[in-house]
Amino acid sequence: MLFSGTSAVSVMRELWLFGLKQAYASLFGGFLLILIVVSKFWYPLESIHRYDFLFASAVIFQIVLLVFKLESPREALVIIVFHAVATLMEVFKTSDSIGSWHYPEAYYFGVGNVPLFAGFMYSAVGSYIARVWRIFDFQYSCYPRQLYVIFLVVSIYLNFFTHHYIVDLRWVLIAVTAVLFWRTKIHFKVSKNHRYMPILIGWFLVTLFIWLAENIATYSNVWIYPNQSNGWEPVSVAKLSSWYMLMLLSFVLVSLINPVKKYKAKNSSGS
Repeated sequence: MLFSGTSAVSVMRELWLFGLKQAYASLFGGFLLILIVVSKFWYPLESIHRYDFLFASAVIFQIVLLVFKLESPREALVIIVFHAVATLMEVFKTSDSIGSWHYPEAYYFGVGNVPLFAGFMYSAVGSYIARVWRIFDFQYSCYPRQLYVIFLVVSIYLNFFTHHYIVDLRWVLIAVTAVLFWRTKIHFKVSKNHRYMPILIGWFLVTLFIWLAENIATYSNVWIYPNQSNGWEPVSVAKLSSWYMLMLLSFVLVSLINPVKKYKAKNSSGS
């Protein structure tokens, strides 16, 4: 059991600490989401487009995090890399010939049909993963060979482009993910001891929160799917599969910067 041999008071304390650490890890994503919602209902700046304001705010916030050492240079590197990778995909997905979604408001800083702030929404995922990796001292058991994992995420990324022209392999790739990581456990330290969780479940929980954040963002008119053109409606549950794969891509990018440490049983008495 996850909390076997642990008193109820200790469990509550550890759950509280777990929540605080999760909130700290979500600092960048939470800031961006709050700014998106507030600017939806109150945006008094007429001299700068809302999207450009979001872009400038995200850049400034990142600088503040680095200056005050609330974010490490490695974590900032993940954000930059994921921003570039995600923006490239966004340019393709929002092109006139594809039109998977679109950004309805004006902007000055952008590439093609994509305002530059959009990449930061994906970077928030990379920032979160990089921070929880450090804060919870992630270790892994039964982690597959890195070469297999890299090949998997490259295939996932390419599928985001190729499925518009050939068969969509997302469910095949998700099945491969399940086979590769079926036995993998992620060990995380909240207080003194390392706890563990099957990594596939952990990834699904993160994906679920990203999907909920996407509903908030689309409600705030940051971007719009074709079925939302005549009025907002909840994002399809089917989008969970897309976010699951993007989250896995972000995770592997972080793993290329932070070493994948093998779990050692002596580090924990509470798994």
